[in-house]
Order: sequence, then C-alpha cells, then structure tokens
Amino acid sequence: MRKEIINLLTKHNVPDEIASLIEVPADASHGDFAFPCFALAKLWKKSPIEIAKDIVNKIGKTKSFEKIEAVGPYVNFFVDARDIAGEVLKKIEKDREKYGGGKFGRGRKIVIDLSSPNIAKPFGIGHLRSTIIGNSLALISEFNGYKTVKINYLGDWGTQFGKMIVGYKRFGNMQELKKNPVHYMLKLYIEGNKEDFEQEARDWFKKLENGDVQAIKLWKKFKEISLKNFNGIYKTLGITFHITSGESLYEKKMKDVFKELEKKRLLERDDGALIVDLKKYGLGVALIGKNDGTKLYITRDLAAAIDRYEKYKFSAMLYEVGQEQKLHFKQLFKILELMGYLWAKNCVHVDHGLYLGQDGKRFATRKGKTVFMEEVLEETINLAKEEIKKRAEISEKETDERARRIAIAAIFYGDLKNYRSHDVIFDIDRFLSFEGDTGPYLLYSYARANSILKKSKNKTKLIVNNVSEKEKQLISVLGRFPEVVRHSYEQLAPNLIANYAYTLAQTFNEFYHSCPVIGSDEEGFRLRLVRAFCHVMENAMHLLGIPLLKEM
Repeated sequence: MRKEIINLLTKHNVPDEIASLIEVPADASHGDFAFPCFALAKLWKKSPIEIAKDIVNKIGKTKSFEKIEAVGPYVNFFVDARDIAGEVLKKIEKDREKYGGGKFGRGRKIVIDLSSPNIAKPFGIGHLRSTIIGNSLALISEFNGYKTVKINYLGDWGTQFGKMIVGYKRFGNMQELKKNPVHYMLKLYIEGNKEDFEQEARDWFKKLENGDVQAIKLWKKFKEISLKNFNGIYKTLGITFHITSGESLYEKKMKDVFKELEKKRLLERDDGALIVDLKKYGLGVALIGKNDGTKLYITRDLAAAIDRYEKYKFSAMLYEVGQEQKLHFKQLFKILELMGYLWAKNCVHVDHGLYLGQDGKRFATRKGKTVFMEEVLEETINLAKEEIKKRAEISEKETDERARRIAIAAIFYGDLKNYRSHDVIFDIDRFLSFEGDTGPYLLYSYARANSILKKSKNKTKLIVNNVSEKEKQLISVLGRFPEVVRHSYEQLAPNLIANYAYTLAQTFNEFYHSCPVIGSDEEGFRLRLVRAFCHVMENAMHLLGIPLLKEM
C-alpha cells in the first residue's frame, strides 16, 4: 500500500524522496497512512494545508482506498479493510515461518563477534548484554538472507593470567578450586591482583607467552573450568555459537602483524614502547606493544580481523561490545584501513550501554557487589516457578521448563525492548511481571491465542464479510512486520522488533476482548486472524531469541 501511495503521489508531481515520507498515524481515525505536505510548501510555494487539498482533488476516487481526505497539512489514506485483510492473511498463511523475512542478504556472510566473557572470571552481567543483543542480530541477519558466523571470542590471554597464576601459586588449593571453581578463581584473581605482586604477575604472564610448561598447565586448567561454567549458562539461555575461540589463538600470528605494520611504516617507537600514531585522525596513540615485549589486546584484534576476512570473506563484521570500547574499535578499524584493507569499512562496532540497578548505579546482585550470571539466572527461574505454582498444577519437569522459558523471556525482552546504546535498569521483579511491557506478557498473549485454536474445530475457508475496527487494527499491525524486520536489520536495532511484538500483543488482546471467536458468526475469519497472530508472534520472538509457550 505504501508503494501504491507513492505511485499516486509521484503521478501528481510529488518528487520520489518527498513521496516516501509516508507515516502511520497513531490515531486510526486519521487513516491507515498519512502524507505530510510540509516538505512541498517551499517547492510549490503554497501552504501545506492548501497542498493537501490540491493533492486530494487531483487523485480523486481510487479503487485502492475507501477514501482519501485532507485534514490540515496531511493527506490521509483509508485502506479498504476487506481487501487488505485477504491480502495480508493469505501472505502470512503462505509464508508462515518466512513471513517478514527478506532476501537482500543473498547468502553473503556476516561475522558477529559476541558474548566474549573472560576466562578465569565470573560470567559478567555486561557480557550478558553482548550475548543477548549479538544473538538477536545474528537471527535478524539470517532472516534477511545472510549467512552468519557467530564467534564467541573469549578473553583467554593477557596479564590477568599472570595475576591468576600468582594467586594460585601463593594461596591456591586444587581441592578448593574443584569444589567451587568460579568463586574460588575470582578469589585467586583478587589476591594475585594486589600491588605487592604486580611485577611477579608480569613475569608469570611473560613465562606464559614464552610457553613455560607450568604456566601453560595452570592456564589450561583455568580455561577448562571456565568453559564448563560458561557452557552451562549458554545452555540455559538457549544460545549457541558457530565458533568458540580466544585471543590466545592469535598469539603466534601477531609477529606477522608487527612485520606488516613496520613494512607499511605505521609502527613507531615511543619511550621503548611500540605505537601507531593516530593523533591526526583524532584517535590518539594506539599502543601495540609494551617496552618489556608484551603484546597488547589491539594487536591480537588486528591479527583476528585479518584472519577472519581471509577465512570468511565477510560482507560485514559486527563487534557487539560495550560502548566503553568505542575508542579501541575506532583505532582498530583505522589501523586496518591504513594497512590497506578495503574491507575495514565493513567492520562495525555495535555498542551497548550498561545494566543499572534500581538506584541508577551499576547493577549488583541482592547478595552483594559481584554479579554472577548463574546466580541471576537461578534467582529469576525460582521467581518464575513461584508464579507458575500460583497458576497451574503441573509436573516438576514441566514447571522447570516453563520457568526457564519465562525467565529467558523476562531477561531477554527486558533488555531488547531498549535501544542497545541506552543503559538498562535491571529489575528482575519488573521483568517477570505478567502485565505491561514485559516478556511474560508476550508469552501469555501467545498462549491465550493458542488456547482459542485448541478449542476450535472450525476448518472453514477464509471469507471476509464486515471488518470491525479492532480486526482492522490487528490486520494493520500484522501487515507491518516485514517492514519492521527490514528496519531492524538496517539500524542494527532489535528493539524495533521487541517494541513491535508488544504492540502486536496489545492489539491482539484488544481484539480478543472485543471480538468473540468461538461460536461467532465470523468464526472462520477470526480464527484465521488468531492463527496469523500466532505465526507472526512466533517469528518476532524467534528473532529476539525468546522461546514461546503454548500454555502458561
């Protein structure tokens, strides 16, 4: 219908770029679509109100719309509800799980660097944002026809391992490590991070870089314990990766990066350290190597980026990492560009904000300052179980699975409904509410629709008679899904899909309360509407990484 309106407008001398400024009015009484005439005022040397009247007179009557009217500076278009209902529902029924998807990716590859927790430390709440948002971006990209490569790039190298080894050598106990590994490793890191051991920690990391047998053995043990813990969290979240690698993979490949930087005259010495001077680009100085010979994070990232392009020949590489790393990625991409890699322009830092507590400060668990992801998940799942037990008597196994799904919906949606760069108030109790703008509300709406379909025996064909206002509103929202998906990919913004899913659920519930389905004269048509709602909600929630429930 947008294309139809643009065609009508351009036929009457409205330029394409202005004709495309079509809006969807918040108030349905103002039409299904509205064209604002402000941008034509200077061009046509008339007031927007006069222009709106002129356009309506020129278009006249048309089969595509019930009516077209000028209201102030707007031209409002009212769609024929029966025609649009048939068209939208047939398309949804035909495409089902593909409805809303695009083909403009055409099999090209997108590499997505996401999650990336640090070995030998607890899975941080900040890494949860990267995991949730990065996973959703991968699903949205795939839905639009791209092949994605999801890389969990672990922080498994660096001076923190020198500190861990010092902590273990001085205070560690293998039995304690096996008993409560994640908490105990954090304790060792804190001990090894004390100022008295700073030089000793640097010496141990140097040994690790040089392949010292004892250092390598301890490093592998820390990594093994961490991965076991991380994989348990990922299983609960329902998130998988195509590749799990780490910074250590590129330790040997950094020599080639140094040689290339030297060859292209980008590497300079500054007080013994190796740098790339980016001051003329407003990016300061990038430290590539310390004066003790230790290589740095950005050097490994340069090696990783070059290696990934050689392997995947990606059309884009997305780094879903917190906004505090903005300068790092600007420096990284600029250095790649200066090295002559044309694909550097296709590397994007997809940043995110912080999780905050209800007091507006950095989020901490109710038990203390350190945020263990497994404890957050456990608490959220237990709260969901309490809510389930109030509503239904089901087996313990079924309760566990429903609680997991409700917890995932609560946490994922609580995050993804916000624009990724914004900070998010992490309020578990609010996230778990079954009312309002929450994940459980969306699950409940979907379950309600499925209960209607379960009760119905009606197999009648689609016949559209009169379409009520609530039915028309639901059809209109269902029809907007493909456009929302496209915009979500273009803006790398899963919140557009999350916000759409909430609007869809609200609109369905208004329809549910106003339009009886089972036993009504319009049962066949209304059942099709309910099925269409289920199909679209399934697609929307899939793109957010949220599993649905047919019964709550």
